[in-house]
This record gives sequence, structure tokens and C-alpha cells, in this order.
Amino acid sequence: MIERSIEEKLRQMTTKFPVVTLTGTRQCGKSTLLRQRFNDFKYISLEDVDHRQFALEDPRGFLMNFGSPLVIDEAQYAPDLFSYIQTRVDEKNDSGMYILSGSHNFLLMERISQSLAGRTAILKMAPLSVTELKKASMLPENLNQWLMTGGFPRIYDKEIAPVDFFPNYIQTYLERDVRLLRNISDMSQFVRFLKLCAGRIAQLLNVTSLATECGISVPTANAWLSILETSYTIFLLKPYYKNFNKRLVKSPKLYFCDTGLAASLLGLENVRQMETHYLRGELFENMVIAEFVKQAYAQGRESNLYFWRDSNNEEVDLLSEHGGNLECYEIKSAATMHTDHFSSLKTFAKQAGLDNDKLHVVYGGDQNIQTSNGDYISWKHL
Repeated sequence: MIERSIEEKLRQMTTKFPVVTLTGTRQCGKSTLLRQRFNDFKYISLEDVDHRQFALEDPRGFLMNFGSPLVIDEAQYAPDLFSYIQTRVDEKNDSGMYILSGSHNFLLMERISQSLAGRTAILKMAPLSVTELKKASMLPENLNQWLMTGGFPRIYDKEIAPVDFFPNYIQTYLERDVRLLRNISDMSQFVRFLKLCAGRIAQLLNVTSLATECGISVPTANAWLSILETSYTIFLLKPYYKNFNKRLVKSPKLYFCDTGLAASLLGLENVRQMETHYLRGELFENMVIAEFVKQAYAQGRESNLYFWRDSNNEEVDLLSEHGGNLECYEIKSAATMHTDHFSSLKTFAKQAGLDNDKLHVVYGGDQNIQTSNGDYISWKHL
């Protein structure tokens, strides 16, 4: 199994909380991690019809029968179970009693907020990162191949071509997750909405335009965007909130959690198409920002990521803020370096009072290089 960065944080939380909840996008590797790395926990999946029926009909008996420590995968299938878990947790007051996991994140979190608030640590898991694949010596050498493939573990485990994997993934996602979250009568229209979102990656989100082009109402578009966020299919990057006496953009930017999925929705089928696609730069930007999100998830924290754009269209692609420290990143898919890459970074740095050591350009080359303006970071060393 490819070593997952979140494992250390997950183990740490089992020593602090009676319940740990692991959530994240479908097929990102949650079940594999819990089955193979947490052998001291008994593993039960409620995908199994017999186990699910037991949990639904006799939740108290279910918990007594399997005891603890216990992993309950796809726990959202037995909503009454959460109240009984709360009772057992309050009675024993031990750490590391249960790990709950599930792909229907909205349903899972709804049950937790009702019964287990304050009793569980909540961790989010993403598809494989550059760091994880590098450690496993499985990171594609070719940047275009990495953008096409993305990080879903099954692609690497079973050596499935992205062109074969993603259409089936999308179909499974629609049939299992979307139908449970919302009654959508025309699934083909929802797929069209997904594809329109893919065509807007790394762009300011204009919900009205998106709704008009899809032929749906603005409230429906907002509801569908919420579904995509809740299932960790997309995420929205907010503009930096501090005002430097200029009118700033207030709309978020839209990104996908996996570039392979976005590329598939854009109709890309091979590396050659990626090389010349008009959204290749945006896909690269998406990949870089998603890597920062993955790193935050692995450390069990919120990402605190932003972009900045002023009324003169000066823009910094990514700002990362932690403990009052601000790091600024320009993202360029080209493999060559140019001093112009630091132009917007310097404009922002002057207003924010930042030194050049806080300025970075993530690019499509292979080497990390320090310059007097700031440093270049290779996509392979994120």
C-alpha cells in the first residue's frame, strides 16, 4: 500500500478522542488505509448488507457484539447507530474507541453534528499527492501525464488508463452520492453542469452565468455547487480578505479536487491533447493549489489558502497564511523561468510589507532555484 501522509495524524487523534471521523472524496483510499494500517481495530463495513441490517435493526447489539476499538466504514448507512455510539462513549470515556468513515460526507457529517459533536476529531482525506507518489516512486515523470492521471489510488493499483477510470467514476458518483443527497430528475443536465464547472477551473465563480449556460435557475446552481463541495469534488478558493485601500475582487475561484477528473470532464483522452489544450495552464494551477489543500488535510487542519486580485487585475495566484505568516505563490505551467513571473508578487508584497523570501513561483520545470526576487519551486517538489 502507498504510504498515506494522513496516517500519522489519524493515529495521533485516536489517542486523544473517543471517536475519529475520516471523511473525503469517494475512492480516495479511506477504506484501504483503515483496513491495512489499523489492524488493532476490528473493521466492519456497512456496505455489507448483513452488517448494515444488524446495525439498523439492533444498534445496541451491533456495538456490543463487535466491541471496541472498532472501525465502522460507510457509517452513515445506519443513522440510529450514532446515538448509541454517543452513549457508549459517554459511559466508558476512553480514547480510540471508534473510527467512523464514509463517502457520503453530507450524511455522515449530519449524523455527527446531531450526536457526536465534541466527541470526535474530524479528518479529511484527499486523493494521492505528489509527495505520496514520489515516496512510492510512482509519480509520473511527465507533467502532462500527471495532470491527465490525477491521484485516485485505484488508477495506480490496477494500472487503469484515466480514459477508462473516470467515466465509470463519474457514473458511480452520480448514481450513489448525488441521488442520495438531492432528488435530481435530469442527471444528464447535472453532468452538463459538472462539465461546465470543469471549463471554469481557476476562474472567478459567476453562478448566474453558469446557471444560464446550463439552463437551470441560480438557486439550483447554488444547490448543485453545494453538492459538489460537500462531496469534495470541487473546492472554492476565497479572495484574500485584507483590504489594502484598493477595491478587491470578492468572488471565489473554482477548482477541482483532482485534475484527472477535471481533464476527463473536459474530454481529454491523451497526453498529446493535454500538451496543446487551452486550459492546460489552468489545470496546472488547479493541481498546485490542490496539493496545498492535500497537505493541510494530511496535517488535520484547514488550508487557510486565498488568492488576491485588485481592481487593476493585478493578481497573486495563491496566498498561504499560518500563524500570521504569509507566503505568496505565482503558478506558471511553463518549464522556463522569467523575471516577469515575480511582477504581481512584488506588487502585492509592497502593499503587504513582505520580503522577497516570502515570494515563490511554482513552475513546470524540474529544479528548485533561488533568485534575488524569490525562489522557483518545481511541481515535483511541492
